[in-house]
Amino acid sequence: MGSFSIWHWLVVLLVVVLIFGTKKLRNIGGDLGGAVKDFKDGMREEGAKEIKQDGQAIEGEVKDKSKTNV
Repeated sequence: MGSFSIWHWLVVLLVVVLIFGTKKLRNIGGDLGGAVKDFKDGMREEGAKEIKQDGQAIEGEVKDKSKTNV
């Protein structure tokens, strides 16, 4: 009982390779990597748009909320 040994994981890997084949697994990995890259590029572009619209980027955090402008 408990966690699986290395032999269990090797058998699972072998079954997955036999079912899907190495070419299909390679294509899936490439597609996943491309999707992650596109997501990062999109997030970077959105961040640049927000900075351009606001005119400035605010970084940091509020240290003391007790002061108010009255």
